[in-house]
Amino acid sequence: MIIQGIVPPIVTPLKSADALDDQGLENLIARQLDAGVHGLFVLGTTGEGPSLSSKLQREMISKTRKLTASAKLPIYVGITDTSLVESVHLAQFALDQGATAAVAAPPFYFPAGQTELRHWFTLLADQLPLPLILYNMPSCVKIDIEHDTLRALLQHDNIVGLKDSSGNLDYLRTAIQIGKERPDWPVLVGPEALLIEAMAMNAVGGVTGGANLCPHLFTQLYSAIKAGDQTRMATLQPIVLELQQLYQFGKYGSSYLKGLKCAIELCGLSSGQLAAPFDAFKEPEREKVLSWLNNFRRHGFLP
Repeated sequence: MIIQGIVPPIVTPLKSADALDDQGLENLIARQLDAGVHGLFVLGTTGEGPSLSSKLQREMISKTRKLTASAKLPIYVGITDTSLVESVHLAQFALDQGATAAVAAPPFYFPAGQTELRHWFTLLADQLPLPLILYNMPSCVKIDIEHDTLRALLQHDNIVGLKDSSGNLDYLRTAIQIGKERPDWPVLVGPEALLIEAMAMNAVGGVTGGANLCPHLFTQLYSAIKAGDQTRMATLQPIVLELQQLYQFGKYGSSYLKGLKCAIELCGLSSGQLAAPFDAFKEPEREKVLSWLNNFRRHGFLP
């Protein structure tokens, strides 16, 4: 299994609180395939995985797999939960649908110590029918997978990599160095604006939420980084930084998702509905997103 490249955390397009926007999902995935992404991450933070019903989680997995089957695209499935048993059950379903690996952040209700976290991930990796990618997401689960914990978990044969969404380059640098203690132990970066810096440290790619809207931007940037094309990187990176403005129109931590889903809806790709407790943007935020889209369109990466 080769983990690398641009692996968008696909949004979950909703028709209602417990129903998928099937046409929207087809539209979104078609654009990913056309851009040549290297995998898809289903039920991650951008996919609102922990907020979805078990029925909807399973529909998202199975329909994504069907829409990508001809491309043989790797599918990574988020199984983050406060219940180890439920995580294992979801991973088993994902395996049955042809998923490539499971991705899990730390459990997010009771604050776990690092010893408890090592125990949790060891139990999870022992029981999973799929390889496990660790997911460091402290902004959401309020705990880091600390470096000593990471070094210990690296010894487990079924733990095969790390996605780091901390946004902390010092953490990322050390995590990549720890990963070198085991052959072919990849680290992916979450914050898309850090892709160039992360890959300069030997991260293998990125889980780029903005690729839901403009996947070609990120596959082109990845290709430029791999080729060492400094001129192309210097052209594309300011566009990636401009994209970050889309995530800042709201008042709360949910602004990233609201901005992204609003833009996706305004571009005619899919529904912009969010899972509870979040509401989609209303005026004046929608007008701000529309104005931003009209300006960003000059780069040629929007649908």
